[in-house]
Amino acid sequence: MTKWQRIENFIIGIVILLGGVLLALAGAESIPLIVLLLALSLTITGLKMLIYYFSLARHMVDGDQILIRGLILFDLGAFTCTLSSFSTIYVMGYLIAVHAFSGFVDVMRALEAKRLSAPSWKMVFATGAVNIILAMMCIVFLRRDSIAVYIYSAGLIWSALSRIITSFRKTAVVYITPS
Repeated sequence: MTKWQRIENFIIGIVILLGGVLLALAGAESIPLIVLLLALSLTITGLKMLIYYFSLARHMVDGDQILIRGLILFDLGAFTCTLSSFSTIYVMGYLIAVHAFSGFVDVMRALEAKRLSAPSWKMVFATGAVNIILAMMCIVFLRRDSIAVYIYSAGLIWSALSRIITSFRKTAVVYITPS
């Protein structure tokens, strides 16, 4: 990671941290904002994956999976934008899906990294465990408006803190010397 990428990561982490704290302080009134943030993040992520597919990934092995994921995320984001009367159930459903899937993937990545003796497996495992705990909390408190806001805010705060920690972590660089 270059110095500029570290600074950019740190600034983005601070902004996300402030956003998570502000959403938590706003309480149940911020549910429409959370729906808007979910819709925008899904749509933008899907659009970025589609752009990546058409620029590079279509030439890669299994590049069509990136196309399919991009289409699904873009469609989910567009569907979320069209919800005129939203309920906490929709927000909790998205939170359960995102946190459970992300947590499962992070735990699997951490176990693979531990098997390969990589030093950063503990942070990835902690991130996965926190995501799984947040998904379980979403299931337990499915019908509570204020809890949905706090769970979303906790996810944002955890994401911001892990981004800030990553910006200060040294990255390993592999040098290949000519023989």
